Amino acid sequence: MNATSPERIVIATRESRLALWQAEHVRGLLQQLYPACSVELLGMTTRGDQILDRPLAKVGGKGLFVKELETALLDRRADLAVHSMKDVPMQLAPEFALVATGPREVPLDAFVSSRYASLDDMPPGAVVGTSSLRRESQLHANYPYLAVTSLRGNLDTRLRKLDEGQYDAIILAAAGLTRLGLGERIRAVLPAEASLPAAGQGALGIEVLSSRPEMAQWLAPLDDAATAACVRAERAVSRALAGSCEVPLGAYAEMRGGRIFLRGFVALPDGSRIARAELTGAPAEAEALGLKLAEALRAQGADEILAALG
Repeated sequence: MNATSPERIVIATRESRLALWQAEHVRGLLQQLYPACSVELLGMTTRGDQILDRPLAKVGGKGLFVKELETALLDRRADLAVHSMKDVPMQLAPEFALVATGPREVPLDAFVSSRYASLDDMPPGAVVGTSSLRRESQLHANYPYLAVTSLRGNLDTRLRKLDEGQYDAIILAAAGLTRLGLGERIRAVLPAEASLPAAGQGALGIEVLSSRPEMAQWLAPLDDAATAACVRAERAVSRALAGSCEVPLGAYAEMRGGRIFLRGFVALPDGSRIARAELTGAPAEAEALGLKLAEALRAQGADEILAALG
């Protein structure tokens, strides 16, 4: 096998419909790049998919969606894993590397309801479902009269629970709905000012073993430099403040005129305290910008909020 053309690539993926879409998407891109290469999927069920009766924050956080895929990489059953970047832990073990970040789908949150057109239309006591402390804190801060309850399961399960009437509305990532052809379910896309996204939301990341530079080389054409810089900045904020913990934290970067515009917040889950900050900087200094934003959030009281969460 020479360095320019792989013969066979196996992609480890979760078996949810969205994860399979993401893996198939990457498979299609690889087949375009390397027509002679056999690209296969290795479907796996992760702990995060199995534990559905408790909030993620209570059972180990988003890393639960990644660990089994990483084991498949270590065992050489798979060559790469495809993740939603918002599910990737902020600290990767040294054996692993994120080598490509694909172009971003709409990174914002979506309001989904068959009863109401928007959050503003919902009456006091109406029930909104979300699995995310980040969304929950912003809902409580902006709509203190709504009831916010936990919602777990894959995308189809969440939509089914909504359709069964368990919730009046649910908040989901717009990207997942769009990718699965369910864009018509979106009643409103929430602006970043109302619901600041999670670090990496809407972006796909490709993970390989650090010890396989040939994989990094083959996957390099799939990297979108602008998205990668924005996601690096966002992840630096989250890493600096939250580490691997599940906390109500949002970080969202956009390219504006060739520079990164980065916003972030940390909050108590009930929305009673929120620290916010924003900065701009050069793409080449994405991580440094993220660290700087984390310091700005600390100046706004982020450490006290994090201590209260502890």
